[in-house]
Amino acid sequence: MVILQRSFIHTSLVSTQAKHHITGSDSIHEKGSPKLHSSLPPSPSLLITNSQQSQTPTLLFPSAKQSVAAIVFGDGHESQLYPLTKRRSQGAIPIAANYRLIDSVVSNCISSNINHIYALTQYNSTSLNSHLSRAYSGVGLGNEGFVEVIAAYQSPGNKGWFQGTADSVRRCLWVLEEYPMTEFLVLPGHHLYRMDYQKLLKAHRDNKAHITVAASIARKLHDPGFGFLDVNSENQVVEFRLKLEGKPVNAVSAKSSSESKDTAQNSMTSMGIYLINRDIMKRLLEEDFPKANDFASEVIPGAMSIGMKVQAYGFDGYWEDMRNIEAFYQANMQSTKDADVGYNFYDRESPVYTLRRCLPPTHITDDCVIINSVIGDGCILNGCRIKDTVIGTRTRIGDGAMIEDSVIMGSTIYQLQTEGGEKRKVPIGIGEHTFVRKAIIDKNARIGKNVKIMNKDKAQEADREANGYVIRDGIVVVVRSAVIPDGTIL
Repeated sequence: MVILQRSFIHTSLVSTQAKHHITGSDSIHEKGSPKLHSSLPPSPSLLITNSQQSQTPTLLFPSAKQSVAAIVFGDGHESQLYPLTKRRSQGAIPIAANYRLIDSVVSNCISSNINHIYALTQYNSTSLNSHLSRAYSGVGLGNEGFVEVIAAYQSPGNKGWFQGTADSVRRCLWVLEEYPMTEFLVLPGHHLYRMDYQKLLKAHRDNKAHITVAASIARKLHDPGFGFLDVNSENQVVEFRLKLEGKPVNAVSAKSSSESKDTAQNSMTSMGIYLINRDIMKRLLEEDFPKANDFASEVIPGAMSIGMKVQAYGFDGYWEDMRNIEAFYQANMQSTKDADVGYNFYDRESPVYTLRRCLPPTHITDDCVIINSVIGDGCILNGCRIKDTVIGTRTRIGDGAMIEDSVIMGSTIYQLQTEGGEKRKVPIGIGEHTFVRKAIIDKNARIGKNVKIMNKDKAQEADREANGYVIRDGIVVVVRSAVIPDGTIL
């Protein structure tokens, strides 16, 4: 008998076709869905591409499809998500069984009618580049829309790799200027949230701002990589404070040089999301701060110091920046709950798009018990008990296994029954009568029979990577492709 209390079998959401290519490789051009035309013609003065438009365009300006280009970074600042980032970038980390972290950000762009999306990638970017190039060959982007991957490169004038977010944009301006745009929307690719960028764009234009910084007004905790904003009653940023790892609280601090008689101030947490006018972006990166490498620590404070108008856009919804293993684990756990908390992967108005894998349905034997769990595509579950757990694609779980409060990322392949030798001794998946509690099992891990993964010593931190696992914030993380032999107790 199968007990499924709010157990979900996900399906991927990918449909139409459009242009998608990786810089430096062959381009793929395919016909897509009909283009949605704005009621206003494009401005002849525009010089850069992007897309962002809601159901109701702002008639005082060209539509977002015609005027805004999104720049998504596949890598964040120094990651606290290791070992999940050992072989992949942050944006490529699987979440909620079927998705990657970057899917949330790209889906926000699509739902906001932004159809020119550039993904700048560098570290461990192979799986991320592959995912983006295969997943987003359309999905409502229109005839001229695209997700274009710009991988880090060296050129005669630039022998090194990208040195930071600002440096990467500066070096890619020649690509970004291919289309006539008025604004750039700069986005971290590893955050989890749902935002209508049309509202951000409207606030930016209504305030006649040079730069608008999206800021969380609900989040009290603060990622050291993004900073605090002190704003006046009109949401203009009057002071920016950034704490860097291992340095004093105000390692970077800047005050606006613009005069303001407004003494009332409020603090917000920067989300690392910046909407910047095209001409301002070009001026800041090429003229005012040609050596700046980072937006948060150099470009934004620098813009304030020379008198540019920097506005804050308050965001009161769910936002998780995946600052560490604990945050990533909790985001997955929230996806299994009935309560209206965390990120909603089931929003019909703003769906989360991802790669269509064409996998078979998940097979569940009649003696399985599954409670409050998310089950991905193509799994084989035999006589196991699963509770409050995320089960990724192609996961195989043996008879008598018990999985609780865990994230199982699944497998990239189905193991052949004819494989022999050591591989057959501990096959990919979770073996019979194994017990797993409060753990993250990365892809292609081989967990043997009668294994217990439960942090038996109640350690908060431990580095046992040579043995196939680490412990972070009390959570056991089994590394990708690790082999945990039969009878092991962790």
